[in-house]
Amino acid sequence: MSSNHAEKQPASSDGEVPKSPELPDRQRRGSRWNPRNWTPFAWIVVGIIAALVVVAAVVSGVLGARANAYPDYYRIDYRLKDTYVGSTFFDDFDYFTGYDPTHGFVHYVDAEGSRAQNLTETTSSVVTDLLSNSSTAILRVDTSDKNATTGRRSVRITSRKTYDAGLFIFDIVHSPYGCGTWPALWLSDPNNWPNHGEIDVVEAVNVGDTGNHMTLHTTDDCKIGKHRRRKQTGTAETYDCHNATNFNSGCGVTGPPASYGEAFNANGGGVYATELRPEGIRIWMFDRASIPADITAQKPDPSTWGTALADFPNLECDIGKHFGNMSIIANIDLCGDWAGQPSIFSSNPMCTGMCTDYVALKPSDFEQAYWEFGGFWVYQQVPIHR
Repeated sequence: MSSNHAEKQPASSDGEVPKSPELPDRQRRGSRWNPRNWTPFAWIVVGIIAALVVVAAVVSGVLGARANAYPDYYRIDYRLKDTYVGSTFFDDFDYFTGYDPTHGFVHYVDAEGSRAQNLTETTSSVVTDLLSNSSTAILRVDTSDKNATTGRRSVRITSRKTYDAGLFIFDIVHSPYGCGTWPALWLSDPNNWPNHGEIDVVEAVNVGDTGNHMTLHTTDDCKIGKHRRRKQTGTAETYDCHNATNFNSGCGVTGPPASYGEAFNANGGGVYATELRPEGIRIWMFDRASIPADITAQKPDPSTWGTALADFPNLECDIGKHFGNMSIIANIDLCGDWAGQPSIFSSNPMCTGMCTDYVALKPSDFEQAYWEFGGFWVYQQVPIHR
């Protein structure tokens, strides 16, 4: 046999072949999963893994709680405080006549001039289901000047009374639209802007066919977190309310196309309701045919109205700190910082050329550039006596 073959083991004296040496018992070596057999290094690794698991669980819990946090919009009893309606609608408003702070191509006219030039008026209503049976109030852009080379005449009114909180009901019969227009119905303290905040209840530009833009503008440290819980049917667009960020775009929510403009008007308009309270700011829109009965009865109860169109909870914004001393303001600006931007103005094929040229030379195109209001009602919380 060749030398690499194993030799046969010699037989024992009794003729039996000797047994091979016993193989090591694996159980006797100790399992690597038995903590009693772990080395100090293994204990350190296990400790690190356990710590990471605990941290991950805590972080997940915190993020989950943060994402699900939501203020308690408890029911509030409201009592009617102020009414702006009928032939006296304009009596408690001041007419702004200064230089437009948003750089519009506009001349705001005073009360006497607005009445004389038919820019403001109260007229008998032909719309059914208005909240008031009295006349409506109209604010419009001038359509007579065929060469308004320094700006077209319009109106901006500001309520003399101011509010820190409350429920605001706006009955809107017609919303302004048309190339170059920038209408808004808003709450603010214009003499101390942005220190006391701004709530754009109804706002749009140009043809106004992209829906109502509801926006908050504030000083620093007010956000509506992108991943925060909100209860709204509108679409959130921006989240930082600070006026010094994103070119003062504010934190905004956009409604559907029928929430403004021609489509809104074709439905007979409707009612916008805005609730301003420490827990947050909410805005609802109701079609003319679906106005809650409690609003009509002047006993509004937002807790029964369902999901708001826009919801701005107080989770990252101290509402009481950022909003107060607010007047009701309605105006129709022309061109300016938003509607006058070339990319915005030309976004609709109907709007051609430069915004200022369009406004100056096409007076007949502003026939639909008017607000018509059925009235405003402001409710305040009934005092709680303890």
